[in-house]
Amino acid sequence: MDENKFRRYYLSILFWIFLLAWALLGINPVYRSDWFLENILVFLGVPFVLFVHRKWPLTNLSYTLIFCFLLLHSIGAHYTYSEVPFGRWVSDVMGWERNHFDRMVHFLWGFLIAMPIFEILNRRVRGRRRAIVFFTLSVIVLVGVLYEFMEWAAALVVAPEAGTAFLGTQGDEWDAQKDLLLNLLGGLASLVFLPRVLRQTRDIT
Repeated sequence: MDENKFRRYYLSILFWIFLLAWALLGINPVYRSDWFLENILVFLGVPFVLFVHRKWPLTNLSYTLIFCFLLLHSIGAHYTYSEVPFGRWVSDVMGWERNHFDRMVHFLWGFLIAMPIFEILNRRVRGRRRAIVFFTLSVIVLVGVLYEFMEWAAALVVAPEAGTAFLGTQGDEWDAQKDLLLNLLGGLASLVFLPRVLRQTRDIT
């Protein structure tokens, strides 16, 4: 199998696995209203990824990272982030009261999505590497801020139970600030490893 055929086959597998997992996780979610609110990100993000794929195809690595994030987000949407069993199990083992699954995914938003954003900016801007890194982190934080605003707005207009589940603060008044910090730290952590990845990825160096 040549490289192009393998690439198409691989991306098709990622797409259909995600579609199947998303459909299964959409069956009897804990809160249907919260599931819909959480999936606004999927409804907007997946068409955007398909658009980018047609205009500026990314590497297999970037598509794999996007796939991993969307899968984790779909799990959080099914249970609500504050009630994901894996997060509760970790909290029980560590003796924590709070379910930190949402904090983990906020960190992984930065860590997993930094590479795709960097690729897009690197191809469109063709500027200095440091400037592209700065703008990559800026996009990660900006999207995080917009998502926090969306959570706040949704909590005001939807049913209280669904709004509380969507916010997922779990009683922490600094939840939004901590989430944004984790977004940034995840992006920084990813960019520490990015130069090594770029040296092995010819089409974006």
